[in-house]
Amino acid sequence: MPIATPAQYRAMLDAAQKGGYAYPAINVTSLPTINGALRAFSEAKSDGIIQVSTGGGEFASGTSVKDAAFGAIVLAEACHLLAEKHGVLIALHTDHCHPAKVDSFLKPLLEASRKRIAEGKGPLFQSHMFDGSVVELKDNLEISKALLKECAELGIILEVEAGCVGGEEDGHDTSGLPIEKLYTTPEDMVEVYEALKPIGRFLFAATFGNVHGTYKPGAVKLKPSILRDGQKAVMDKHGPGAEMDLVFHGGSGTSENDLRETLDYGVVKMNIDTDTQYAFTRPIAEHMFRHFDGVLKIDGEIGDKKIYDPRVYLKKGEEGLCKRLYQACLDLRSDGKTIFGKV
Repeated sequence: MPIATPAQYRAMLDAAQKGGYAYPAINVTSLPTINGALRAFSEAKSDGIIQVSTGGGEFASGTSVKDAAFGAIVLAEACHLLAEKHGVLIALHTDHCHPAKVDSFLKPLLEASRKRIAEGKGPLFQSHMFDGSVVELKDNLEISKALLKECAELGIILEVEAGCVGGEEDGHDTSGLPIEKLYTTPEDMVEVYEALKPIGRFLFAATFGNVHGTYKPGAVKLKPSILRDGQKAVMDKHGPGAEMDLVFHGGSGTSENDLRETLDYGVVKMNIDTDTQYAFTRPIAEHMFRHFDGVLKIDGEIGDKKIYDPRVYLKKGEEGLCKRLYQACLDLRSDGKTIFGKV
């Protein structure tokens, strides 16, 4: 059963932390993007994380429904079925959920997991992200503690964020924030650890200048040493066993050196969305440009059904996404390290 159980997900994170690698966490919105992701993880022999954002869930629910939680449930259930055909472990995760969307997005998903568990199944998602970076850290942690308690009761891990990832994603724009907001301090990391560790396991998206989207070289000033210093502050105070499972947001377009450096400081999960969106769209655009007179009925002609059949170009998109995600597995050193069948 390749959708990881709670115990298997924890074993995945432990293996990555011990082995100095991380899992690509890819945002999906449809069956072709799910299948492209599963194929990439399978071919790379890498376990991995498939995640759904509020915008992705809303899209998946249909343009006449626009229900983010319902769409996320649809995508998750599809993953549970499709992943059975693959020999790697997959964890399901939800991306940025801000405080205003907790009741409409996270709460229904936790209830869906509660129902599954009552039926003798595992939770629908193995982890969720609460993004409280839009409020003061004190308020962020109060909400996080309540959510983590509820998640822990269901065997679910909560991801939290302190500091802000720059740029724009799913309509949330932080591009106007002061530059210091993009860097989590060691003091913040200690405060997060001490607030959440007694409640349950969590993932921490500490920020170190990372920005959503892709930018030209030199435009984004990453400081991976912030992760090193923060981990050191936590472990100096609470011992080597206090090393946190860190998450790298805004990873698209990152140099290999910066990416690999974060692995040395405890990053076990890196979100990838912008790069895989482009990798999906690029071959579809090429298909349209190359077969312009086939996909359109020009000057009274009838076009070519074999060219405008959506299955033809969506398959190319799936393959493009697969190639990019496969490369991410190599970059993050998760290739060949599946623990499927071992735990």
